[in-house]
Amino acid sequence: MSSHPLVPLARTRVKLAVSGALTVGAVTAGLPAWTVAALALTSIAIPVAVALAGGRALLRELLLPVPGLRAASGLAHTPEESERLVT
Repeated sequence: MSSHPLVPLARTRVKLAVSGALTVGAVTAGLPAWTVAALALTSIAIPVAVALAGGRALLRELLLPVPGLRAASGLAHTPEESERLVT
């Protein structure tokens, strides 16, 4: 099994958050029960699929992201760049 998932976890994390927000919105708006059930089952199915694909480690990484990974991904500025941008 590869150490890299087929779909980036950041993208999966966003989909999980959107699905959860839509479920809460559907309940708040009073949508039909079948709509709320479909959204809730989708919200539950995402972590289950991640766990089946990558085990507990990948599920833990999905639900509890490591704060230090952002700097290593190339999305954050180096301390020198941050200092240059601030001054």
